[in-house]
Amino acid sequence: MFTFLKSKAIASLSFALAGLLLPAMAFASASAGAPHLDGASLSALWVIPFACMLLSIAIGPIAAPHFWHSNFGKISVFWALCFLVPFTMAYGFSLALYEALHALLLEYFPFIILLLALFTVAGGVRLKGSLVGTPVVNTVILLIGTALASWMGTTGAAMLLIRPLLRANAHRKYRVHTVVFFIFLVANIGGSLTPLGDPPLFLGFLKGVSFFWTTTHMLPLMLFASAILLALYFGIDTVLFAKEGKPVPPSDCCDEEPATPGRCRFENGRQIYDCGAGPKLGLDGKVNLILLLGVIAAVLMSGMWNPHVSFNVYHVHVELQNVVRDVLLLIITGLSLKLTDDECRRLNDFNWFPILEVGKLFIGIFLSMIPAIAILKAGENGALASVINMVTSNGEPVNTMYFWLTGLLSSFLDNAPTYLVFFNTAGGDAVHLMGDMASTLLAISAGAVFMGANTYIGNAPNFMVRSIAEDQGVKMPSFFGYMAWSFGILIPTFVLITYVFIA
Repeated sequence: MFTFLKSKAIASLSFALAGLLLPAMAFASASAGAPHLDGASLSALWVIPFACMLLSIAIGPIAAPHFWHSNFGKISVFWALCFLVPFTMAYGFSLALYEALHALLLEYFPFIILLLALFTVAGGVRLKGSLVGTPVVNTVILLIGTALASWMGTTGAAMLLIRPLLRANAHRKYRVHTVVFFIFLVANIGGSLTPLGDPPLFLGFLKGVSFFWTTTHMLPLMLFASAILLALYFGIDTVLFAKEGKPVPPSDCCDEEPATPGRCRFENGRQIYDCGAGPKLGLDGKVNLILLLGVIAAVLMSGMWNPHVSFNVYHVHVELQNVVRDVLLLIITGLSLKLTDDECRRLNDFNWFPILEVGKLFIGIFLSMIPAIAILKAGENGALASVINMVTSNGEPVNTMYFWLTGLLSSFLDNAPTYLVFFNTAGGDAVHLMGDMASTLLAISAGAVFMGANTYIGNAPNFMVRSIAEDQGVKMPSFFGYMAWSFGILIPTFVLITYVFIA
C-alpha cells in the first residue's frame, strides 16, 4: 500500500514542482510595473468571503459533518471564488491575477511545501516501546516538545510527538485536554525562541532582526507562559487520572503478581497488577532525523543566501533562493518516502489526510484574506484605520495594544503577514526596533506567536494535530469549543504576560 502511496506522492510532488517552475519560465520576460492593490480603496465588505470561510470552518463540522468532510475542499475554493470573481469584475483581470499569483507563489506554495516536508519527515520517525500516559509522562512529553519547537519548528515538533503522545494515552478516558495543551505549547508557544520556530519570526529575520534577538528577548516570556501552562496541565491531568482510577494499559496488566514487585489496584473486586512488561524505548526511521536537519538547513539557507536573482511570474518576483529552498524541501520529502520503511509508517498510524485538509482549507484562507491584509496594510487610510490608530498615542507606541492587536488578528488571519503589518506600522527598521523600540518588537513577536494558539486556524500545526487526534479516536472540540478552552486558559495567561512583561 505504501509503495503505491510513495509513487503517487512522488508523482504529485513532481507536478507541484512543475507547477511552481513552469510559470516562472513562461513569464520570465514579463514587463515591469506590477499592478497595485490600494487597500485604502477597499471597503470592509470585501472581507465578507474571508469571514464566511472562517464561519464555514467553525460551523460546518457541527451543522453538517458528513457533508463537510466530503466537500470541505470545494467549500474552500467556493469562498475563494466569492472574492476573486467580483474582485475581477470590479478591478480587472490583471490585478486579480497578480494578487492571486502573489498569494499563491510567495505565500501558499512555500507554506504548504514546508508543512509537507515537516509532516512527511516527522511522520517517518516512530517512538517505540511502552510509554504509559501518566500525568508525569505526559507533562514531560509536553515539556520536551515545547523545548524542541523553537529549533525544529512548531510543525516539526508537533508531528514528531503527537502520535507517541496519543499512543501513550490510548488507554485513557480523558484525552482532549492533553491534545489541547499540546496545541498551546508545542504547536505555538514553544516556537517563540528562534526564526526556525514560527513563520512570523522568520519573516522578522529576513527583515534584519538578529537570529538570537528573539532567543534572548522572548525567553522570559516563553518560560513564564510555559511554566503556567505546564503546571496547570499537570494539575488537571492528575485530577482526571485519579478520576479514571489511575488506569494502566491492558497489555501491561496481569492477574498474578509478577516476579518483580509492581503496582496493583482493585477493579470489580479483582486485584490487577502492573507487570511493567513491554519493549524498551527506541526509535524507528532514524534517517528522518538527518532529513529533518536538512529541512532546517534549507530554510536557513533561504534566509541567509541572496544571489539577487529572481523570476518574474506576471510581475510577481520569485527569488532564486526561495525556489531552491522549495525544490530541496520537495527532494527531502521524496527521500523520506523512499528511505523510510513502509511498516514504520503503518505502525506510526501515518496517513495523508491531515496535510490534505490543511492544503485544501488554507488555499481558500490565503486567497479570501487578500483584501483583509490589503486593508490592514493601508494603515490609517484603510477601512480598519481605527484599529491601526490604537497602537499609537501622542506619537508613542502603545506596546500593550501592539501585543493584543497583533495577537488577536493573528488568531484569525495568517500570523506571518499580520506580524509584517505591525512590524511596518512600528517603523519597519529592524535596527531601530531591536534598539530603542525593543519592547515594541517584543510585543509584536509575542502576540503573533503566542496567540496563534487561540483558534484552530491561528497556526497550521493546530489543524494537523486536531486531525491526527480525531483519526486516533479523540473527539476534539469544535471550532468554538476549542476557543472556549483557549479563551478560558490562554487569555488569563496573556493578561498576566501583559502586566509582567509588556505594559
